[in-house]
Amino acid sequence: MAKFVNREIPEGLTFDDVLLVPAHSDVLPRDVDVTTNFTTDIKLHTPIVSAAMDTVTEADLAIAMARAGGIGVIHKNMTIEKQCEQVR
Repeated sequence: MAKFVNREIPEGLTFDDVLLVPAHSDVLPRDVDVTTNFTTDIKLHTPIVSAAMDTVTEADLAIAMARAGGIGVIHKNMTIEKQCEQVR
């Protein structure tokens, strides 16, 4: 079972906290590594997590997220049997 690395979040940012301005950069995309640890056993190569909402994440999106390096959290608004089908 996965264990959480740290239960404290030292700093969190939302969309309103960040402003991206187009500009020239000497940093090449191939030189950037955005890999992060979701847990001690789960590494995300694209640090994006989809919402566990019934209008957002089911099997198709979770699979697409995983293929892109992120993770999708299946929502709980379904029977246990249906949840099991979603992750198979």
